[in-house]
Amino acid sequence: MLHTKINLVKLSQVNIVELFMDHNVYLLATDPKNPCRDVIHSRDTNLKIRVFCLDEDKFSAHENEIQLFGYAGNKLYAFETINILAEDALDVVGAIQWYADYVGYPELEILPEDPRPGQEIAM
Repeated sequence: MLHTKINLVKLSQVNIVELFMDHNVYLLATDPKNPCRDVIHSRDTNLKIRVFCLDEDKFSAHENEIQLFGYAGNKLYAFETINILAEDALDVVGAIQWYADYVGYPELEILPEDPRPGQEIAM
């Protein structure tokens, strides 16, 4: 019976390591002069996402990039990829969720369109 318990513990440790390896690690570059100009970097891929505080920054969507939006508290943020590669596109939402957790708003709802009235949708 003791042998079975040891095998279960070893199996659990292997599963935990695999779970951690399945997730990207993200880093945050900040501008000390402007706290609304963060850039999320993936350590393991080429993914980079620029963060805009739409209450304070002008935002003009770039045609070949992915743009997503979200409210953190009363602030509206825009997230735009930088030189997105097809293989990194699926990681964008995960990176934004990581950022939301990092800044203390894990409940951030990620929106596909700019929710401000009169804003055009980027196609």
